Amino acid sequence: MEKKFLLMAVVLVLALVGCGQQNNLRESYGNNPAAGHWLQTRGLSMYYEIYGHGRPLLLIHGNGGSIASMGGQIPYFEKSFEVIAADSRAQGKSLDLSDTLSYSMMADDLNALLDSLHLDSCDVIGWSDGGIDGLLLAIRHPDKVRRLAETGANLTPDSAALEPPVYLEILNNAMKDRAKPQTPDVKNDLKLQVLMLEHPHITSADLGRIHCPTLVIGGDHDLIRPEHTVLIFRGIPKAFLWILPHSGHGTLVEHRDLFNLTVARFFQDSLAGN
Repeated sequence: MEKKFLLMAVVLVLALVGCGQQNNLRESYGNNPAAGHWLQTRGLSMYYEIYGHGRPLLLIHGNGGSIASMGGQIPYFEKSFEVIAADSRAQGKSLDLSDTLSYSMMADDLNALLDSLHLDSCDVIGWSDGGIDGLLLAIRHPDKVRRLAETGANLTPDSAALEPPVYLEILNNAMKDRAKPQTPDVKNDLKLQVLMLEHPHITSADLGRIHCPTLVIGGDHDLIRPEHTVLIFRGIPKAFLWILPHSGHGTLVEHRDLFNLTVARFFQDSLAGN
């Protein structure tokens, strides 16, 4: 069967995590006053929620998502971790009025959040753009990341990393947004599209600076080329690779239980190894 790689599939996966699965969860993740907090930092009002107790674990969602996108992970990991889930800059409730956006900015936002919580380090799970943020957090602020699990990240904004139909669809969506009346919502959507078209630019030398144990994850028919995921794995000194069969870009949604169990075991084994 011919493989199809559509950006709308990513949007649908995010929506399913945030809405459909949420019917079975006890909290309304991303909109829970009992767990919600605000941080004023770096010209941004960042919204985040905290669940559970234990070692700190930072969850980072993907492009156009929110805390709700990680709704399949929060109830599992809050049993043994203090889970910190934030809406990234220009997404969810973390409104951003600036004209520019980069993954480095978002990684530095997360570092500021950890500083505000007086955390010297944490474990990290990042999905898609959140995986990029996780890599950059480990590169730019290496002491802050004890263990990293990232799925669906890319190093460059081109068809060497993204399946070509995906890159073309992002480009087409950006062109459509440019042609619309520039309301605040349209401007923000365009900013997120441009982010994916122009960023990131992570080099092999950058990856070599990541010294925490890292689990690099991808689907065998991901939106990210499997060979690109292998490239990330090969560039990180203490990396492990996991390519899930019969999985697209939403590894942590399509195989939620297996994903959660495997990542938890990776964190535990890495802790024991230290």
